[in-house]
Amino acid sequence: MSYEKVLQASKIIIGTKQTVKALQTTNVLEVIIADDADRRVLNKVIQVAEEKNVPVIKVESMKKLGKACGIEVGAATVAIIN
Repeated sequence: MSYEKVLQASKIIIGTKQTVKALQTTNVLEVIIADDADRRVLNKVIQVAEEKNVPVIKVESMKKLGKACGIEVGAATVAIIN
């Protein structure tokens, strides 16, 4: 499950704006998006990830994704980087 990938990753980027920036400037291994996040928020991340041929993994909950990142609030997107 992808929550475990986030927990085990040594470097992550949290948030949609930061994820898009990382996709454009950094070597991103994969992007994890929360299925319950607003589609308008996710569209740019998905588009850039597809352009860069980075796999996009869906998880069910922003709240659980945020918790896996070690933050108190939900996270719409997380990028796992090198």
